[in-house]
Amino acid sequence: MKNAWWKVLAVVLLLYTVLMGLLGPVPRLPILNETIRNLYFHVPMWFGMTIILTASAINSARYLYKPSVRLDVLAYQSANTGVLMAVLGLATGSLWARYTWGTWWTSDPRLNGAAIAVLIYGAYLVLRSSITDEQQSARIGAVYNIFAYCAAIPLLFVLPRLTDSLHPGAGGNPGFNQYDLDNNMRWVFYPAIIGWTLLGTWITQVAVRLTFVQHKLYEKQLA
Repeated sequence: MKNAWWKVLAVVLLLYTVLMGLLGPVPRLPILNETIRNLYFHVPMWFGMTIILTASAINSARYLYKPSVRLDVLAYQSANTGVLMAVLGLATGSLWARYTWGTWWTSDPRLNGAAIAVLIYGAYLVLRSSITDEQQSARIGAVYNIFAYCAAIPLLFVLPRLTDSLHPGAGGNPGFNQYDLDNNMRWVFYPAIIGWTLLGTWITQVAVRLTFVQHKLYEKQLA
């Protein structure tokens, strides 16, 4: 229980986020109105995704330097969690777009860049499952995972800022913190980032443990 404090923190922060996200005070702004509450869910998920995918790429680089099953599993399962959070981020973003921009999807550069990044990581997951040799799968997967990360970061955070975009903080639009992220929202927004990131870490940890259990069961069957 001593080492599970961060899991308790994750639960507390997410409960706080959901409660305040639904019931807490938010600024009354044109177009956004009550949909601004999605800021506590959509944006922190992308923060959490970025942190977890960064950890995945680092573990892939560590694997190439000094191969080990543990590093490979950490990199793969972190990528799985990152893709899950990316899909949730796309879903919440699409829902937000429906009630603010009037459509589920637009030609916005950030939306399309996010979709391409998810497809690139989806290809990584397919690649890993299609190679039967474990060592070859780990080596090729590590290289591709680093490539996917290097491609995803510009697609998500660099290119959208160079073109016109409906998203805040891109294409000349002011960021949230410049016009509507007031003090009341900051008290929820920043804990939400920590909470969603910890949840992603928790999911990854459980997936890693299940993978090692499966490996042990497989080894016992061979013995």
